[in-house]
Amino acid sequence: MVAFSCLTVLVAAISGAVAAPAAATYGPDAPDYEVGPLNLARRQLDYNQNYKTGGNVNFQPTNNGYSVNFSGAGDFVVGKGWRTGTARNITFTGSTTQNSGTVLVSVYGWTRNPLVEYYVQEWTSNGAGSAQGQKLGTFQSDGGTYEIWKHQQVNQPSITGTATFWQYISNRVDKRPGSGTVTMANHFAAWSKAGLNLGSHDYQVLATEGWGNAGGQSQYTLSG
Repeated sequence: MVAFSCLTVLVAAISGAVAAPAAATYGPDAPDYEVGPLNLARRQLDYNQNYKTGGNVNFQPTNNGYSVNFSGAGDFVVGKGWRTGTARNITFTGSTTQNSGTVLVSVYGWTRNPLVEYYVQEWTSNGAGSAQGQKLGTFQSDGGTYEIWKHQQVNQPSITGTATFWQYISNRVDKRPGSGTVTMANHFAAWSKAGLNLGSHDYQVLATEGWGNAGGQSQYTLSG
């Protein structure tokens, strides 16, 4: 039997532990939400993607988005997002214009074990963007129809160096360069149903990509 005085102390200690707010944690191991006593705060945007191979690419990240102007550009991928991808809902607002080459706007990310490069293409200047290889079907999400594609890259640059890996691509049929929400859980589920398995998530961004002497500009804000 626990004495009343001891029980009172124990209850007080437990109550204090529950009431104390948790310290915020940021970086690649942070959860998608930070939980406080009275609120639920979204995880910060903490990753800038800045891959360029040539030409004039002026990338300017901000706290909640990015802008990029480019001309005569070889392959580049720039954007803003998170160090660790999840099945989050990503809302974006902005615009893209293109006057040469191929340009696309997508949610872009990687996983490890297996090594996978993935795209959810929201807009492409040529209708296909990175979609190539084998078409596996279609599905509905966020008010539109997406095609599912897979394509193998052989001895190409990756987050682990030169490697052979798969690309998984959701290509939105009705393009939307301006604004919208991408429900990543729907894409992950559709890929899994098609036999496309992801590994442990690395970064995940809203990105503008271009190649083939690409010229134009993008500007976006986002949340997720």
